[in-house]
Amino acid sequence: MTFDELKRVLFARGNFGMKLGLERMREALRLLGEPQRRYQSLHVAGTNGKGSTCAFAEASLRAAGLRTGLYTSPHLRHFCERIRVGFAPVSEERAAALLDEIVRRVPWALEGEAGLTFFEIATLMGFLAFAQERVDVAVIEVGMGGRLDATNVLEARACAIAPLGLEHTEYLGPTLAHVAREKAGILREGVPAVTAAQDPEAAAVLAAVPARWLSFAFDRDPFVYRGPAWTVRAEPSLAGFYQRENAALACALLEAAALPGVEPEHLEEGLRTARWPGRLEVHSGSPRILLDGAHNPHAARALARSLSGTQRLHLVFGCMQDKDARAMLEALAPLAVSVHFCAADSPRARSAQALADLWPGRAHQTPAAALEAARSAAGPDGTVLCCGSLYLAGEISAVLAGEASPRMPSERL
Repeated sequence: MTFDELKRVLFARGNFGMKLGLERMREALRLLGEPQRRYQSLHVAGTNGKGSTCAFAEASLRAAGLRTGLYTSPHLRHFCERIRVGFAPVSEERAAALLDEIVRRVPWALEGEAGLTFFEIATLMGFLAFAQERVDVAVIEVGMGGRLDATNVLEARACAIAPLGLEHTEYLGPTLAHVAREKAGILREGVPAVTAAQDPEAAAVLAAVPARWLSFAFDRDPFVYRGPAWTVRAEPSLAGFYQRENAALACALLEAAALPGVEPEHLEEGLRTARWPGRLEVHSGSPRILLDGAHNPHAARALARSLSGTQRLHLVFGCMQDKDARAMLEALAPLAVSVHFCAADSPRARSAQALADLWPGRAHQTPAAALEAARSAAGPDGTVLCCGSLYLAGEISAVLAGEASPRMPSERL
């Protein structure tokens, strides 16, 4: 199988929608020889910040000399970013070989409605890659929810819950309590667990779960993590005040996991060196350009707090149709001198004109055109913020790099 064939076969599985449940995953893993049991796993759920928490944790584990796997979603520019070994994405050839093996050993994987979904197959590819690469520990990000998410077949060494907000209410329920119950589905009785600070409604749900909770505290500036036995002092590499909460959650997750050979000094190195593109990513120059994948109101408000006081801010905004665009714009647009709307290259994207109908601003044909207009308006001393979707952040990243964005088919829920 070639990577072009992978794109044609795998992304077509998105047409069968989202099928929450674990029976298909468990049977497929049985046929694959239970690869997820061949290494230690750390499992991270949440609404916002779970990817950054995973990145901090993975970098710290590498600093301790461990061979790491990292599974996250969605990708920023290329599908292979979802499956990383030692933080390096698997190659296109390796991805194609993994899918080929799954199709060969799970004969019904691609059988219409009865087969596996896009996300289930991608998750199996990650689990299989980590087993074959003999990683010591894999950091696994939940895709959506938790209880019925395809990743929730792990016997994790420790679990973390990043900050929760309302999301995917058609699947997870209409209140924070509903969302928290779904996220808490990754927790197991007696297994160490940590949580970021939560809204009282969500916190009450999590507190009732009989996990082995580890309490911790942290100072933001300068950053200091304080756990039951560990103290970690380091300047986190990722920008934004909210990243300090994610850094602290990663420290707590690793302290709870108590992996042999992992010490506070490894966390300090990991926090200083972690990379996670598209999260308040700074492109220095004239003007300065910021990329952020904030894609819901909870994330937009956190981003706005990090940007308060920024002078001459110009906003490039695009989001998916199922997102609360008005609430995101209410948080971000008042900070901006000008607003430029565009649509990422996805059938799920809301049109630029539809966004301009919600909030005053200019509609542009492409992200590149919106970026160019915002740069011109900002001048050499201004700041351009591009946000609203990771898909948009990925396209803008390619424009800034002077590269053609890798052509990936659209992923559908």
